[in-house]
Amino acid sequence: MRHDLLPDLFSVIKNAEAIGKKSCIAPASNLIKNILLIMQSKGYIGGFEFIDDGKGGMFRIELLGKINDCGVIKPRFSVSKHDFIRWEKRFLPASALGVLLVSTSKGVINHDDAKKGNVGGRLLGYVY
Repeated sequence: MRHDLLPDLFSVIKNAEAIGKKSCIAPASNLIKNILLIMQSKGYIGGFEFIDDGKGGMFRIELLGKINDCGVIKPRFSVSKHDFIRWEKRFLPASALGVLLVSTSKGVINHDDAKKGNVGGRLLGYVY
């Protein structure tokens, strides 16, 4: 039984990228789906599809080999709309490289969209 699906997702993707696989299978949830949509829109992964296994379901993710590192941020720090630069310096290697995943009142979005929408939230993870 899995307790925290987000670290499972990032570890599966990171390990599959490290050994050069073209696809991987990760656990499914609505949070995972939203994060995969963000990663797909930023060009870190290709497509993904839901596989119904009769339990919770799985996602088959097409990897492009563009992810250097990804991880979950624990504890889930609160971030205000003015503090994104501080967290970018802490978790991303450069200011224009990578994305922070933020859970806001408008759903799960990346930190650039949160800055544009002038909203804060809780940090979930990073990808670069």
